[in-house]
Amino acid sequence: MTDDTLLAQAERFYRNEMHDCFLYQSLAERSRDDHLAKQLRRISRMEAGHAKFWGRVIEARGGRVPEVAPPRLKIALLGLIARVVSPLWLVALLEMGEGGAQQEYHAIWRTRLLDEKEQRTLAAVVLDEMEHEQVFREEAERLGGNNVRDFVLGMNDGLVEILGAVTGLSAAYPGAPRVVALSGLIVGVAGALSMGIGAFISVRSQRQVNEARRRHMDILFEVAPQRAGEALREKLADSGLPDEVSREVAERIGDNPDAVRGLLLEPVQENEVRSGLFTGFAYLFGVIFPLTPYFFADDSFSALVGSMLFAGLALATVGLSIAVLSGISIRTKVLEMVVSGLTAAALAYGFGLAMQHLFGIEAGV
Repeated sequence: MTDDTLLAQAERFYRNEMHDCFLYQSLAERSRDDHLAKQLRRISRMEAGHAKFWGRVIEARGGRVPEVAPPRLKIALLGLIARVVSPLWLVALLEMGEGGAQQEYHAIWRTRLLDEKEQRTLAAVVLDEMEHEQVFREEAERLGGNNVRDFVLGMNDGLVEILGAVTGLSAAYPGAPRVVALSGLIVGVAGALSMGIGAFISVRSQRQVNEARRRHMDILFEVAPQRAGEALREKLADSGLPDEVSREVAERIGDNPDAVRGLLLEPVQENEVRSGLFTGFAYLFGVIFPLTPYFFADDSFSALVGSMLFAGLALATVGLSIAVLSGISIRTKVLEMVVSGLTAAALAYGFGLAMQHLFGIEAGV
């Protein structure tokens, strides 16, 4: 990278930081969530400081600091998302932006084209951007991001599995779309019950394991507290901490039962009944998209076309949701979801044809 390239990059970074400054301040003024508004105002001030840094980099290389207007269209769009859809989606989108900025700044930092003072300042800016990303991640969790992510993933399971099932059945029963619909519905309901019960048992089992371990630790603290401290030291050492650090931490908090339990026991915050119902309904919701056309079409092939179309759109939406909520590339994730889902459907269709020819199933059955 040359100095001219660095100057062009610095001008772009300056514009981006000023846009973010305006954006966060405006969103803070529109937010109905006081806690989120406070965080947005704080980050807006930090982004203004980052813009000043890039302005100094530009001037030091003979450039002129550009004039920047607020990104009104982006502000309006994100404000609409926060009001009409959910503040959660707004926060998730902002988290993605912060992750992209820190990666670009780190790439500039590694070129060593900045002077020593600028390098130190840029390192601090990168840390700020990482903090911003963490703040938005915590805000997303506070607003229910984990629940939304779990629902989307559960819905995807139902969608892909039933898409594969009805596609294979369409090849086996081309003239009987109602048979395919009812068969797919039975498989979908069974799958939803299986997923829901599995989630219930998983959460309940973890809670029971924790309760048993908690009782064990209570006894241990009473009869041999030093053994509890040793268990903590081993846990910390297994996590990668040096032995001397693990030993020091264990010695300092080893006589605090609550602190030791918090470090040794895996937290279980979910309710098993709620988790089971949530997972089952999410799966069942995903079943709707590939299955619906089979209740209205005259033949399985026509229903299959509609099913693939509905499922493709749903898979694209699921991919978009996962990308936004997880901070990864939207295009890559959407393409991955659609291609993998439709590929599974194509393979299932081929298997269905093979079963039809192998067992001699009549088309009208």
